[in-house]
Amino acid sequence: MSGYKTNNNDRNSSSVLITGGSGMIGKHLTSLLLARGYRVSHLSRKVITGGNVRSFKWDPDKGSIDHDAFAGIDFIVHLAGANIGEKRWTNNRKREILESRINSSLLLFDTIQSQGINLKGFISASASGIYGSETSQKIFNELDRPSDDFLGSVCRSWEDAADLFGKAGIRTIKLRTGVVLEKNDSALSKMMIPGKFGFLVQTGSGHQYMPWIHISDLCRIYLKAIEDTEMSGAYNAVAPQHATHKEFMKTLAGVMKIPLIPFPVPEVVLKLILGEMSEIILKGSRLSSEKLLNTGYRFLYSSLKDALFNVINGH
Repeated sequence: MSGYKTNNNDRNSSSVLITGGSGMIGKHLTSLLLARGYRVSHLSRKVITGGNVRSFKWDPDKGSIDHDAFAGIDFIVHLAGANIGEKRWTNNRKREILESRINSSLLLFDTIQSQGINLKGFISASASGIYGSETSQKIFNELDRPSDDFLGSVCRSWEDAADLFGKAGIRTIKLRTGVVLEKNDSALSKMMIPGKFGFLVQTGSGHQYMPWIHISDLCRIYLKAIEDTEMSGAYNAVAPQHATHKEFMKTLAGVMKIPLIPFPVPEVVLKLILGEMSEIILKGSRLSSEKLLNTGYRFLYSSLKDALFNVINGH
């Protein structure tokens, strides 16, 4: 893979600690890292024994963490955080979404500092939502200011917490991720549910953009962030091809060989069902992947049709 700076000997002696390792991205990334010869361990609320991955317990809400998890680690990949699309956005849920990201980052930072760990890199998840829930013709890049809406504020605070590592002299990368294309446990899998009944459904106007990325590309970008010592700061982890929701659903229907119902689910219905959370479905803008491409990264799936075909058909 072009742009990678670490040789095989260094890679095989490196240890990566992943938070949120049992989630969708964490599972795929763990498999990739193990295949590349890394030693991988997880920080989890529930310790899982057996297998090739050591599991250590933590509870960011209570500020508790197993310090043994940090013995000999070189990199931390921080994926943990409450799922923004799992529950309706009540005030309590909003607080949970924010605090799950901030408290966990602060706990990691305090532990690293208190134990004097010489970390080689801290790679944190972030989200395309940092640019806000809006639909416009603007193509956002990493220099654009975060939005002041809920998602923008969450992502800004999330990245501010990650930046503590950078201020301490640790190479820090923040990956602003779009809709991840994965078949079994993702936003895509939810979009595919009506397919069980032989059709797909568009939501809202269809003009909202959907920044997307194949799960394999996302994991390879995390790998590159570990290995490429020149990478630092924020990157839009999205494929270069832009697609509106309507274009996305038409392509998905074509790949699945089922019709797309011509009558979309009205915005008012989604707002009634989901409340404020409907914003993440009904709005969206384009994101630039130029900064990522300039690192030398080359996408396995830059075509939406090819990416969906691979996810659904497995080749």
